[in-house]
Amino acid sequence: MDFDWNNLPFNLDQTLTLEAIEESFEDPFAVRLLPDSPRYAVQARFFNLGVAANGVGIFTVFRTNGKQTQVIFARPFEKEEQYFYQRRLNQALAQ
Repeated sequence: MDFDWNNLPFNLDQTLTLEAIEESFEDPFAVRLLPDSPRYAVQARFFNLGVAANGVGIFTVFRTNGKQTQVIFARPFEKEEQYFYQRRLNQALAQ
C-alpha cells in the first residue's frame, strides 16, 4: 500500500509515528469500515482500526484511489474502539 504523506491535514499525535500508522494498515486483523453517514459519502472516506507493531491501536480516517492512500486523521484507540477491535479479533480467532 502506497501512502501519500504530503500536506498532512491533521496534527500528528505525539504518541504516533507515520510508520506506526502504516503498520496499523498491515495488521491482519485490522477492521476497515465504510461509514454509512452522508457526511462521509461525498468523498468516500473509510475508517481503519488496526494495531501497529508496537502494540498501539490506531483509529484512522482515510481515502484511497486504489493506488494511493491518503490519511485524513489518525489517533490512538479510544476505550470503545479498543473493545470493538478486541471483540472482532476474538471472533476471527474463534473461527
